[in-house]
Amino acid sequence: MKRNISSIIFLLGLVFFVFLDGLFTVNQIEHVVVTRLGEPIRVIKDPGLHFKIPMLERAIFFDNRLMSIELSALEVTLGDKRRIMVDAFGRYRITDPLKFYQTVYNEKGVIVRLNPVVLGSLSSVLGGVSLASLLSDTRIAAMNKIRDEVNKAAQGFGIDVVDVRIKKTDLPPQNSEAICKRMISEREREARELRAKGVEMSKIIKSTADKENAISISEAKTKVQILIAEGELEANKIYVDAFSKDKDFFTFFQSLDAYRSSFAEDNTTFVLSRQSEFFKAMNGR
Repeated sequence: MKRNISSIIFLLGLVFFVFLDGLFTVNQIEHVVVTRLGEPIRVIKDPGLHFKIPMLERAIFFDNRLMSIELSALEVTLGDKRRIMVDAFGRYRITDPLKFYQTVYNEKGVIVRLNPVVLGSLSSVLGGVSLASLLSDTRIAAMNKIRDEVNKAAQGFGIDVVDVRIKKTDLPPQNSEAICKRMISEREREARELRAKGVEMSKIIKSTADKENAISISEAKTKVQILIAEGELEANKIYVDAFSKDKDFFTFFQSLDAYRSSFAEDNTTFVLSRQSEFFKAMNGR
């Protein structure tokens, strides 16, 4: 009797856990594809509690929110023949979970199937766009065209591509190296020109300063000579005015001045006649 009760409890527990395995909950942000032995049999989009046959059926959940996909870097030749590296990304939403399950199965499958489509569209559309247009607001029209082309191809995967954007653009490595070398040589050339202009300006400033200095010195010397000449002229005028009042005194003063100049040295010797005009002041004449 106890053995039968234990068996019944075990069977009831087993049935209960099997029943629980058949229950699953669908959230508002999910879609569910129910498969039976690997084959999809129905799609559940309504949120709530749902049931599947335990052991035979499986519920596969897909997020119905907006999701992003990072794309591989692509080297593109633009319409003006310039080559750039483009890093892009896309945003999509699963609209048909059954088709999504049958074609790409999961997010990794999206990358595998969608990546070449986006890169091909990028290459074709950007091939007709110049670099100046790509860096301006007109790039929005090009990106919208890429989005429309990719979305048209993505309908077969059960997804809706809502946006494709360029995350980063860069020059290819060989171009970057060449541009860096050209920039370095350009900066060196500008430095040489600046140094040459500096040397030239230094010479001009120095020569101008030397010229102004020479002119200033010359003008100063001229002024000094003029002042000396004017002073001597004024002194002579004063002498003439003073001595013209007494000619004998003037003659006497000139003789004394001549004596002072002649006898300045102690060992000066003169051999002159006593009747010489030079000694007339000493002779009392």
